[in-house]
Amino acid sequence: MFNVGDMIYQVIVLGLIVLFVVSFTLFIRSILLNQQAKNHQLNEIEKKMDKIIELMDFKKQ
Repeated sequence: MFNVGDMIYQVIVLGLIVLFVVSFTLFIRSILLNQQAKNHQLNEIEKKMDKIIELMDFKKQ
């Protein structure tokens, strides 16, 4: 019925499909985590800039 070569081929193809899905999932996850970290850094920079602007306005008055 089944040839050993056919079974090995099917196992390899199935393994490659699983590897692709896992790799793609980890890639998307890393992109999302990096984006969240960048957004956090930008928020911190904005807060610091607002504080600097407030201090400069206070110094002018």
